[in-house]
Amino acid sequence: MSNDQSAMNELHWLIDMVQTIEVGLVVLDRDYNIQLWNGFMENHSGVSPNSIKGDNLFEKFPELPADWLKQKMESVFVLKNRTFISWEQREYVFKFKNYRPVTGRADFMYQNITLLPLASLTGQITHISIIVYDVTDIAVNKLQLKAANEQLKELSQTDGLTQLHNRRHWQLCMEKEFERHSRYGDTSSLVMIDIDNFKQVNDKYGHPAGDKVIQHIAYLLKQSLRETDCAGRYGGEEFAVVLSQTTAEEALHFTERLRKRIEESEVTFENRLIKVTVSLGINDLSSTFENSSGWLSGADQALYTAKQEGRNKSVVFK
Repeated sequence: MSNDQSAMNELHWLIDMVQTIEVGLVVLDRDYNIQLWNGFMENHSGVSPNSIKGDNLFEKFPELPADWLKQKMESVFVLKNRTFISWEQREYVFKFKNYRPVTGRADFMYQNITLLPLASLTGQITHISIIVYDVTDIAVNKLQLKAANEQLKELSQTDGLTQLHNRRHWQLCMEKEFERHSRYGDTSSLVMIDIDNFKQVNDKYGHPAGDKVIQHIAYLLKQSLRETDCAGRYGGEEFAVVLSQTTAEEALHFTERLRKRIEESEVTFENRLIKVTVSLGINDLSSTFENSSGWLSGADQALYTAKQEGRNKSVVFK
């Protein structure tokens, strides 16, 4: 076999590989005109190499992030260094549909991209290559894992019955708020809530009815909260709320609104109506508390006073 024939064979194999390889290959000249467009790009874009050769990439695909991509390409031309674009930086450059059955949940193909400077025989960077890797499987797996971890984190912070924060996480909220007060002097109020005569509800209607009452109170409490407030289930039938940027007087407006709303509402359980009330203790932050435990203890004492004074009322700690 002659050298010429051997060289031709090598070229034939190379072209065959470029066309069939499972990554996208695009070659652009200095003006971003397309010189090579391989089979992968044709399969996913529906545009054939013959119909696109010589066309300007950005005119042909106006949906491309032109300014951002040109900036990346210019640095490759000027600095003569390759650049890598991860799907975590930008989910895709070419918006191709995802046809892979395993990752059917993704609508589009997640991509890693390499921009490669291509030198002529004289060493000048005359062209640039875009290599497109389909990383949909990796991206979807990673995103699903992240979502699952976030869900686990959420579960570890949440009370299963009420979907409020659990006691441990609520106490972290309270401590953070106390630290903020110590540092910046922000005012905040702490509210403890207890369902009145809850034991009687359980004794009379049974524990499933008691659970429904707890969920009902939690629902009404959640509806009363602002984004910045932090509510948790503190114990069996006891709830706790951190009201940030709130004085005791403002907290009293909050508790009285909530108390009346609970008093006027009713829970239906197995065709029976259950009515309950709550007692509430309020304590706002002042410089007299050395730690968050003192703040909590004051709210607890106020709650105890509300119970002693006949229940179904709000009391501010003094």
